[in-house]
Amino acid sequence: MDTIVIVGGGAGGLELATRLGNSAGKAGRARVVLVDRWPTHFWKPLLHTVASGKHDPQVMAIDYAAQAAEHGFEFARGEVLGVDRDARRISLAPWIADDGAEVLPARSLGYDKLVLALGSVTNYFGVPGAERHVLTLDDVAQAETFRQRFVAGCIQASARQAAGAQDPGIDIVIVGGGATGVELAAELSHSARTLAKYNVHALDPVRHVRIRILERGSLLLPHLHPRLSKRAARHLRALGIKVLTDTAVARVDAGAVVDTEGCTYPSAITLWAAGVEAPPLCATLGLSTNRLRQIAVAPSLQALEDPDVYAIGDCANFVCPILGKVPPRAQAAHQQALYLAQALGQVSPPAAPFAYRDYGSLVSLGPLAAVGVLTRSSGQKYAVGGAVARLLYALLYRKHQMALHGVLRMSAQTVADWIRDKLMPSVRLH
Repeated sequence: MDTIVIVGGGAGGLELATRLGNSAGKAGRARVVLVDRWPTHFWKPLLHTVASGKHDPQVMAIDYAAQAAEHGFEFARGEVLGVDRDARRISLAPWIADDGAEVLPARSLGYDKLVLALGSVTNYFGVPGAERHVLTLDDVAQAETFRQRFVAGCIQASARQAAGAQDPGIDIVIVGGGATGVELAAELSHSARTLAKYNVHALDPVRHVRIRILERGSLLLPHLHPRLSKRAARHLRALGIKVLTDTAVARVDAGAVVDTEGCTYPSAITLWAAGVEAPPLCATLGLSTNRLRQIAVAPSLQALEDPDVYAIGDCANFVCPILGKVPPRAQAAHQQALYLAQALGQVSPPAAPFAYRDYGSLVSLGPLAAVGVLTRSSGQKYAVGGAVARLLYALLYRKHQMALHGVLRMSAQTVADWIRDKLMPSVRLH
Protein backbone atom coordinates (compact mmCIF):
# COMPACT_ATOMS: atom_id res chain seq x y z
CA MET A 1 0.00 0.00 0.00
CA ASP A 2 1.49 3.30 -1.12
CA THR A 3 1.88 6.26 1.22
CA ILE A 4 0.75 9.54 -0.34
CA VAL A 5 1.99 12.57 1.59
CA ILE A 6 0.41 15.95 0.89
CA VAL A 7 2.33 18.95 2.22
CA GLY A 8 0.11 21.97 2.75
CA GLY A 9 -3.52 22.11 3.83
CA GLY A 10 -4.69 25.05 1.76
CA ALA A 11 -7.53 25.09 -0.73
CA GLY A 12 -5.95 22.48 -2.99
CA GLY A 13 -4.12 20.38 -0.41
CA LEU A 14 -7.04 19.84 1.95
CA GLU A 15 -9.49 19.10 -0.85
CA LEU A 16 -7.05 16.58 -2.34
CA ALA A 17 -6.52 14.89 1.04
CA THR A 18 -10.29 14.73 1.59
CA ARG A 19 -11.01 13.24 -1.82
CA LEU A 20 -8.13 10.77 -1.67
CA GLY A 21 -9.10 9.76 1.86
CA ASN A 22 -12.70 9.15 0.81
CA SER A 23 -11.61 6.98 -2.13
CA ALA A 24 -8.22 5.32 -1.69
CA GLY A 25 -7.84 5.84 2.06
CA LYS A 26 -11.14 4.30 3.18
CA ALA A 27 -10.77 1.49 0.62
CA GLY A 28 -7.33 0.57 1.98
CA ARG A 29 -5.58 1.20 -1.34
CA ALA A 30 -3.34 3.95 0.02
CA ARG A 31 -2.27 5.64 3.21
CA VAL A 32 -2.96 9.37 2.81
CA VAL A 33 -1.16 11.82 5.11
CA LEU A 34 -1.69 15.57 5.20
CA VAL A 35 1.11 17.69 6.69
CA ASP A 36 0.69 21.30 7.78
CA ARG A 37 2.31 23.53 10.39
CA TRP A 38 -1.07 24.89 11.53
CA PRO A 39 -3.80 22.84 13.26
CA THR A 40 -6.67 24.33 11.25
CA HIS A 41 -7.57 25.34 7.71
CA PHE A 42 -8.91 28.74 6.67
CA TRP A 43 -9.80 29.53 3.06
CA LYS A 44 -7.11 32.00 2.01
CA PRO A 45 -9.25 34.14 -0.37
CA LEU A 46 -11.18 35.30 2.72
CA LEU A 47 -8.18 36.35 4.82
CA HIS A 48 -9.01 39.99 4.11
CA THR A 49 -12.27 39.49 6.02
CA VAL A 50 -10.30 38.37 9.07
CA ALA A 51 -8.11 41.47 8.78
CA SER A 52 -11.18 43.72 8.59
CA GLY A 53 -12.95 41.92 11.45
CA LYS A 54 -15.86 40.74 9.32
CA HIS A 55 -15.21 37.07 10.04
CA ASP A 56 -13.99 35.27 13.15
CA PRO A 57 -11.41 32.69 12.03
CA GLN A 58 -12.21 30.42 14.97
CA VAL A 59 -15.79 30.09 13.70
CA MET A 60 -14.84 29.41 10.08
CA ALA A 61 -11.71 27.30 10.61
CA ILE A 62 -11.71 23.57 9.82
CA ASP A 63 -9.80 21.35 12.24
CA TYR A 64 -7.42 19.15 10.24
CA ALA A 65 -7.58 16.30 12.77
CA ALA A 66 -11.39 16.23 12.67
CA GLN A 67 -11.46 16.37 8.87
CA ALA A 68 -8.92 13.53 8.72
CA ALA A 69 -10.91 11.31 11.09
CA GLU A 70 -14.09 11.82 9.07
CA HIS A 71 -12.58 11.33 5.62
CA GLY A 72 -10.04 8.52 5.83
CA PHE A 73 -6.70 10.28 5.94
CA GLU A 74 -4.12 11.12 8.61
CA PHE A 75 -2.93 14.51 9.78
CA ALA A 76 0.63 15.22 10.91
CA ARG A 77 1.33 18.65 12.30
CA GLY A 78 4.73 20.14 11.61
CA GLU A 79 6.71 22.50 9.42
CA VAL A 80 8.56 20.79 6.58
CA LEU A 81 12.28 21.61 6.69
CA GLY A 82 13.43 19.59 3.72
CA VAL A 83 12.83 16.72 1.32
CA ASP A 84 15.24 13.84 0.68
CA ARG A 85 14.09 12.72 -2.76
CA ASP A 86 16.57 9.84 -2.93
CA ALA A 87 15.33 8.33 0.34
CA ARG A 88 11.79 9.58 -0.32
CA ARG A 89 11.41 11.15 3.10
CA ILE A 90 10.44 14.59 4.37
CA SER A 91 11.88 16.10 7.54
CA LEU A 92 9.66 17.93 10.01
CA ALA A 93 10.70 20.57 12.53
CA PRO A 94 9.93 20.05 16.22
CA TRP A 95 6.38 20.88 17.22
CA ILE A 96 6.62 23.66 19.79
CA ALA A 97 3.58 24.62 21.89
CA ASP A 98 2.53 28.22 22.52
CA ASP A 99 4.24 28.16 25.92
CA GLY A 100 7.55 27.08 24.37
CA ALA A 101 7.37 23.44 25.42
CA GLU A 102 8.30 20.80 22.87
CA VAL A 103 5.31 18.64 22.00
CA LEU A 104 7.13 16.46 19.46
CA PRO A 105 10.81 16.36 18.46
CA ALA A 106 12.12 16.70 14.93
CA ARG A 107 11.07 13.70 12.88
CA SER A 108 10.81 12.37 9.34
CA LEU A 109 8.05 10.85 7.27
CA GLY A 110 8.43 8.47 4.35
CA TYR A 111 6.42 8.64 1.15
CA ASP A 112 5.84 6.82 -2.11
CA LYS A 113 4.13 9.81 -3.71
CA LEU A 114 4.66 13.39 -2.54
CA VAL A 115 2.28 16.22 -3.38
CA LEU A 116 3.53 19.73 -2.70
CA ALA A 117 0.65 22.12 -2.06
CA LEU A 118 2.70 24.74 -0.25
CA GLY A 119 0.76 27.79 -1.39
CA SER A 120 2.51 31.13 -1.65
CA VAL A 121 4.14 33.83 0.46
CA THR A 122 4.43 37.58 0.06
CA ASN A 123 6.85 38.86 -2.58
CA TYR A 124 8.51 42.11 -1.45
CA PHE A 125 10.35 42.59 -4.78
CA GLY A 126 13.44 43.77 -2.93
CA VAL A 127 11.86 47.08 -1.87
CA PRO A 128 13.94 48.51 1.02
CA GLY A 129 12.15 48.41 4.36
CA ALA A 130 9.15 46.45 3.08
CA GLU A 131 9.79 43.17 4.87
CA ARG A 132 10.59 44.99 8.12
CA HIS A 133 7.81 47.57 8.27
CA VAL A 134 4.74 46.10 6.57
CA LEU A 135 2.06 43.60 7.48
CA THR A 136 0.89 40.86 5.12
CA LEU A 137 -2.02 38.47 4.72
CA ASP A 138 -0.19 35.17 4.26
CA ASP A 139 -2.05 33.41 7.08
CA VAL A 140 -4.67 33.85 9.79
CA ALA A 141 -2.16 34.98 12.43
CA GLN A 142 -0.97 37.84 10.22
CA ALA A 143 -4.53 38.84 9.34
CA GLU A 144 -5.45 38.87 13.03
CA THR A 145 -2.42 41.04 13.79
CA PHE A 146 -3.62 43.56 11.21
CA ARG A 147 -7.14 43.59 12.68
CA GLN A 148 -5.89 44.18 16.21
CA ARG A 149 -3.63 47.02 15.09
CA PHE A 150 -6.45 48.57 13.07
CA VAL A 151 -8.91 48.56 15.98
CA ALA A 152 -6.24 49.78 18.40
CA GLY A 153 -5.20 52.51 15.96
CA CYS A 154 -8.78 53.78 15.65
CA ILE A 155 -9.19 53.82 19.44
CA GLN A 156 -5.89 55.66 19.94
CA ALA A 157 -6.72 58.21 17.25
CA SER A 158 -10.10 58.78 18.87
CA ALA A 159 -8.40 59.41 22.21
CA ARG A 160 -6.05 61.95 20.57
CA GLN A 161 -9.07 63.70 19.08
CA ALA A 162 -10.74 63.88 22.50
CA ALA A 163 -7.54 65.39 23.87
CA GLY A 164 -7.67 68.18 21.29
CA ALA A 165 -5.19 66.95 18.69
CA GLN A 166 -5.06 69.16 15.58
CA ASP A 167 -4.98 66.32 13.05
CA PRO A 168 -6.62 63.25 14.56
CA GLY A 169 -7.06 60.11 12.57
CA ILE A 170 -5.22 57.07 11.30
CA ASP A 171 -3.50 56.55 7.95
CA ILE A 172 -3.52 53.14 6.30
CA VAL A 173 -1.57 52.42 3.13
CA ILE A 174 -2.25 49.30 1.06
CA VAL A 175 0.50 48.56 -1.46
CA GLY A 176 -0.95 46.69 -4.41
CA GLY A 177 -4.19 47.17 -6.28
CA GLY A 178 -4.95 43.55 -7.02
CA ALA A 179 -7.83 41.56 -5.57
CA THR A 180 -6.42 41.37 -2.03
CA GLY A 181 -5.71 45.10 -1.76
CA VAL A 182 -9.03 46.17 -3.26
CA GLU A 183 -11.10 43.76 -1.17
CA LEU A 184 -9.34 44.71 2.05
CA ALA A 185 -9.75 48.45 1.39
CA ALA A 186 -13.50 48.09 0.79
CA GLU A 187 -13.99 45.95 3.91
CA LEU A 188 -11.93 48.33 6.07
CA SER A 189 -14.17 51.21 5.02
CA HIS A 190 -17.19 49.24 6.21
CA SER A 191 -15.39 48.25 9.44
CA ALA A 192 -14.54 51.88 10.25
CA ARG A 193 -18.19 52.84 9.91
CA THR A 194 -19.37 49.89 12.01
CA LEU A 195 -16.86 50.56 14.79
CA ALA A 196 -18.07 54.17 14.90
CA LYS A 197 -21.69 52.99 15.02
CA TYR A 198 -20.94 50.92 18.13
CA ASN A 199 -18.93 53.80 19.69
CA VAL A 200 -15.66 51.91 19.62
CA HIS A 201 -14.18 55.15 18.30
CA ALA A 202 -15.48 58.69 17.72
CA LEU A 203 -13.69 59.31 14.42
CA ASP A 204 -15.30 60.36 11.17
CA PRO A 205 -14.99 57.08 9.19
CA VAL A 206 -14.12 58.94 5.99
CA ARG A 207 -12.13 62.02 7.04
CA HIS A 208 -10.25 60.43 9.94
CA VAL A 209 -9.77 56.83 8.79
CA ARG A 210 -7.69 57.58 5.72
CA ILE A 211 -7.17 54.57 3.45
CA ARG A 212 -4.89 54.72 0.41
CA ILE A 213 -4.18 52.13 -2.27
CA LEU A 214 -0.88 52.47 -4.14
CA GLU A 215 -0.78 50.58 -7.44
CA ARG A 216 2.22 50.72 -9.74
CA GLY A 217 0.14 49.92 -12.83
CA SER A 218 -2.26 52.22 -14.62
CA LEU A 219 -5.35 50.36 -13.39
CA LEU A 220 -6.57 48.48 -10.34
CA LEU A 221 -7.36 44.78 -10.81
CA PRO A 222 -5.25 44.41 -13.97
CA HIS A 223 -6.58 40.88 -14.58
CA LEU A 224 -10.06 42.30 -15.27
CA HIS A 225 -11.33 44.30 -18.24
CA PRO A 226 -10.37 47.99 -17.96
CA ARG A 227 -14.04 48.97 -17.75
CA LEU A 228 -14.48 46.82 -14.64
CA SER A 229 -11.23 48.10 -13.16
CA LYS A 230 -12.43 51.69 -13.54
CA ARG A 231 -15.79 50.74 -12.05
CA ALA A 232 -14.06 49.29 -8.99
CA ALA A 233 -11.93 52.43 -8.62
CA ARG A 234 -15.02 54.65 -8.75
CA HIS A 235 -16.71 52.54 -6.08
CA LEU A 236 -13.69 52.76 -3.77
CA ARG A 237 -13.40 56.52 -4.25
CA ALA A 238 -17.09 56.86 -3.41
CA LEU A 239 -16.30 55.16 -0.10
CA GLY A 240 -13.65 57.81 0.60
CA ILE A 241 -10.68 55.60 -0.30
CA LYS A 242 -7.85 57.29 -2.16
CA VAL A 243 -6.73 55.31 -5.22
CA LEU A 244 -3.30 56.19 -6.62
CA THR A 245 -2.31 54.35 -9.79
CA ASP A 246 1.00 54.61 -11.66
CA THR A 247 2.59 54.83 -8.20
CA ALA A 248 5.57 52.58 -7.55
CA VAL A 249 6.96 52.21 -4.04
CA ALA A 250 10.63 53.07 -3.57
CA ARG A 251 10.93 52.26 0.13
CA VAL A 252 8.92 51.71 3.29
CA ASP A 253 9.80 53.46 6.56
CA ALA A 254 8.43 52.89 10.05
CA GLY A 255 5.65 55.46 9.65
CA ALA A 256 5.52 56.23 5.95
CA VAL A 257 5.67 54.90 2.42
CA VAL A 258 7.79 56.72 -0.19
CA ASP A 259 7.18 56.33 -3.92
CA THR A 260 9.68 56.57 -6.76
CA GLU A 261 8.72 60.22 -7.39
CA GLY A 262 9.69 61.15 -3.83
CA CYS A 263 6.14 61.57 -2.51
CA THR A 264 5.68 60.47 1.10
CA TYR A 265 2.48 58.91 2.38
CA PRO A 266 2.10 58.78 6.17
CA SER A 267 1.10 55.34 7.37
CA ALA A 268 0.31 54.00 10.81
CA ILE A 269 -0.30 50.59 9.22
CA THR A 270 1.12 49.46 5.89
CA LEU A 271 -0.28 46.33 4.25
CA TRP A 272 1.75 44.75 1.45
CA ALA A 273 -0.41 43.08 -1.21
CA ALA A 274 1.76 43.68 -4.26
CA GLY A 275 2.40 40.06 -5.24
CA VAL A 276 3.30 36.54 -4.19
CA GLU A 277 5.92 33.88 -4.80
CA ALA A 278 6.40 30.26 -3.82
CA PRO A 279 7.90 29.48 -0.37
CA PRO A 280 11.71 29.26 -0.06
CA LEU A 281 11.46 25.47 0.46
CA CYS A 282 10.64 25.04 -3.23
CA ALA A 283 14.10 26.29 -4.23
CA THR A 284 15.88 23.68 -2.07
CA LEU A 285 14.48 20.52 -3.65
CA GLY A 286 16.71 20.22 -6.71
CA LEU A 287 13.71 20.70 -9.00
CA SER A 288 13.28 23.17 -11.85
CA THR A 289 11.68 26.43 -10.71
CA ASN A 290 10.88 29.79 -12.27
CA ARG A 291 11.87 33.23 -10.95
CA LEU A 292 9.01 33.04 -8.42
CA ARG A 293 10.36 29.71 -7.11
CA GLN A 294 7.32 27.86 -8.50
CA ILE A 295 8.04 24.23 -9.36
CA ALA A 296 7.84 23.38 -13.05
CA VAL A 297 5.39 20.55 -13.62
CA ALA A 298 4.39 18.44 -16.60
CA PRO A 299 0.76 18.11 -17.80
CA SER A 300 0.47 15.23 -15.31
CA LEU A 301 1.36 17.76 -12.56
CA GLN A 302 4.54 15.75 -11.84
CA ALA A 303 7.82 17.57 -11.30
CA LEU A 304 9.97 17.42 -14.43
CA GLU A 305 12.89 15.71 -12.65
CA ASP A 306 10.98 13.36 -10.31
CA PRO A 307 7.81 11.41 -11.21
CA ASP A 308 7.14 10.71 -7.51
CA VAL A 309 6.78 14.42 -6.72
CA TYR A 310 3.74 16.47 -7.71
CA ALA A 311 2.99 20.18 -7.23
CA ILE A 312 -0.36 21.96 -7.27
CA GLY A 313 -1.72 25.40 -6.49
CA ASP A 314 0.33 28.56 -6.03
CA CYS A 315 3.66 26.72 -5.71
CA ALA A 316 3.30 25.02 -9.12
CA ASN A 317 4.33 26.42 -12.48
CA PHE A 318 2.05 24.81 -15.05
CA VAL A 319 1.84 26.30 -18.53
CA CYS A 320 -1.40 25.39 -20.27
CA PRO A 321 -0.83 24.94 -24.04
CA ILE A 322 -4.03 26.92 -24.73
CA LEU A 323 -4.39 29.49 -21.94
CA GLY A 324 -0.72 29.91 -21.05
CA LYS A 325 0.59 30.04 -17.49
CA VAL A 326 -2.03 29.04 -14.91
CA PRO A 327 -2.52 31.92 -12.44
CA PRO A 328 -2.17 31.46 -8.66
CA ARG A 329 -5.88 31.31 -7.89
CA ALA A 330 -8.08 29.09 -5.75
CA GLN A 331 -9.94 27.79 -8.81
CA ALA A 332 -6.68 26.47 -10.27
CA ALA A 333 -5.84 24.65 -7.02
CA HIS A 334 -9.36 23.20 -6.95
CA GLN A 335 -9.11 21.87 -10.51
CA GLN A 336 -5.66 20.41 -9.89
CA ALA A 337 -6.88 18.72 -6.70
CA LEU A 338 -9.75 17.14 -8.65
CA TYR A 339 -7.33 15.87 -11.29
CA LEU A 340 -4.83 14.39 -8.82
CA ALA A 341 -7.58 12.83 -6.72
CA GLN A 342 -8.46 10.76 -9.75
CA ALA A 343 -4.88 10.21 -10.89
CA LEU A 344 -3.64 8.99 -7.49
CA GLY A 345 -6.80 7.56 -5.99
CA GLN A 346 -8.39 5.46 -8.72
CA VAL A 347 -7.44 2.00 -9.92
CA SER A 348 -7.37 3.33 -13.48
CA PRO A 349 -5.87 6.81 -13.45
CA PRO A 350 -6.82 9.27 -16.22
CA ALA A 351 -4.83 9.06 -19.43
CA ALA A 352 -5.60 12.64 -20.40
CA PRO A 353 -3.28 15.40 -19.13
CA PHE A 354 -4.48 18.13 -16.79
CA ALA A 355 -6.30 20.92 -18.60
CA TYR A 356 -7.05 24.20 -16.86
CA ARG A 357 -10.31 25.99 -17.50
CA ASP A 358 -10.71 29.66 -16.59
CA TYR A 359 -14.20 30.20 -15.17
CA GLY A 360 -13.60 33.90 -14.62
CA SER A 361 -12.84 36.05 -11.61
CA LEU A 362 -14.89 37.88 -8.97
CA VAL A 363 -13.70 40.64 -6.62
CA SER A 364 -15.61 41.82 -3.56
CA LEU A 365 -16.15 45.56 -3.09
CA GLY A 366 -17.58 45.34 0.40
CA PRO A 367 -20.69 43.78 1.93
CA LEU A 368 -23.07 44.79 -0.87
CA ALA A 369 -21.06 44.96 -4.11
CA ALA A 370 -18.63 43.08 -6.31
CA VAL A 371 -17.32 43.10 -9.87
CA GLY A 372 -15.99 40.40 -12.09
CA VAL A 373 -16.16 38.40 -15.26
CA LEU A 374 -17.61 34.96 -15.95
CA THR A 375 -16.20 32.77 -18.73
CA ARG A 376 -18.24 30.20 -20.62
CA SER A 377 -16.79 26.96 -21.99
CA SER A 378 -16.77 28.60 -25.43
CA GLY A 379 -14.44 31.28 -24.10
CA GLN A 380 -17.04 34.03 -24.22
CA LYS A 381 -16.83 36.38 -21.25
CA TYR A 382 -19.59 38.23 -19.40
CA ALA A 383 -19.05 41.17 -17.09
CA VAL A 384 -21.04 41.10 -13.85
CA GLY A 385 -21.42 43.58 -11.03
CA GLY A 386 -23.60 44.76 -8.18
CA ALA A 387 -25.77 42.41 -6.15
CA VAL A 388 -25.55 39.57 -8.70
CA ALA A 389 -21.76 39.57 -8.58
CA ARG A 390 -21.87 39.78 -4.78
CA LEU A 391 -24.11 36.69 -4.61
CA LEU A 392 -21.85 34.76 -6.96
CA TYR A 393 -18.84 35.80 -4.89
CA ALA A 394 -20.47 34.44 -1.72
CA LEU A 395 -21.21 31.16 -3.47
CA LEU A 396 -17.50 30.58 -4.14
CA TYR A 397 -16.88 29.88 -0.45
CA ARG A 398 -19.97 27.66 -0.24
CA LYS A 399 -18.61 25.66 -3.17
CA HIS A 400 -15.36 25.17 -1.25
CA GLN A 401 -17.30 24.02 1.82
CA MET A 402 -19.31 21.59 -0.28
CA ALA A 403 -16.13 20.06 -1.71
CA LEU A 404 -14.88 19.40 1.83
CA HIS A 405 -18.09 18.51 3.68
CA GLY A 406 -20.81 17.64 1.18
CA VAL A 407 -24.11 19.36 0.42
CA LEU A 408 -25.91 18.65 3.71
CA ARG A 409 -23.24 20.00 6.03
CA MET A 410 -22.55 22.96 3.77
CA SER A 411 -26.24 23.84 3.81
CA ALA A 412 -26.40 23.58 7.61
CA GLN A 413 -23.32 25.78 7.93
CA THR A 414 -24.88 28.35 5.60
CA VAL A 415 -27.97 28.56 7.79
CA ALA A 416 -25.86 28.81 10.95
CA ASP A 417 -23.79 31.61 9.42
CA TRP A 418 -26.96 33.48 8.40
CA ILE A 419 -28.34 33.27 11.94
CA ARG A 420 -25.02 34.42 13.40
CA ASP A 421 -24.93 37.38 11.03
CA LYS A 422 -28.41 38.42 12.17
CA LEU A 423 -27.57 38.18 15.87
CA MET A 424 -24.04 39.62 15.98
CA PRO A 425 -22.45 42.91 14.88
CA SER A 426 -21.24 42.80 11.30
CA VAL A 427 -17.60 43.18 12.43
CA ARG A 428 -15.68 42.13 15.52
CA LEU A 429 -15.56 45.06 17.95
CA HIS A 430 -12.51 44.10 20.00
